[in-house]
Amino acid sequence: MSATANERRRFQRIAFDAPTEISQGERTWRVALHDVSLKGVLVKQPKGWNGDPHQPFEVRITLNDEAQVQMEVVLTRTQGELLGFVCRHIDLDSISHLRRLVELNLGDESLLERELAALGEED
Repeated sequence: MSATANERRRFQRIAFDAPTEISQGERTWRVALHDVSLKGVLVKQPKGWNGDPHQPFEVRITLNDEAQVQMEVVLTRTQGELLGFVCRHIDLDSISHLRRLVELNLGDESLLERELAALGEED
């Protein structure tokens, strides 16, 4: 990524490994999570991928037996074997879990606050 593109990036990507599923209608794919941010996810394209890029998807990231992040996403880019999804809707419990995950991985509360402010600006 160029320095300019990196400067424009408002949301830090967190490399994270957790059981993740993408679903659309009756179809569900287990995917390898590449990274996650407050704005979306990047996953490795699964075998048999036939998702409709013009319709929304649901993503579910299982953090542990009691916590998961669930969000409605849209496919915004395909880059080689990677699929990039942007979050369109997330429930309160999921955003709380995601916020904590980002907070722990950024290690800087001011960065987290800046990202949360940027998230609010995009609505």
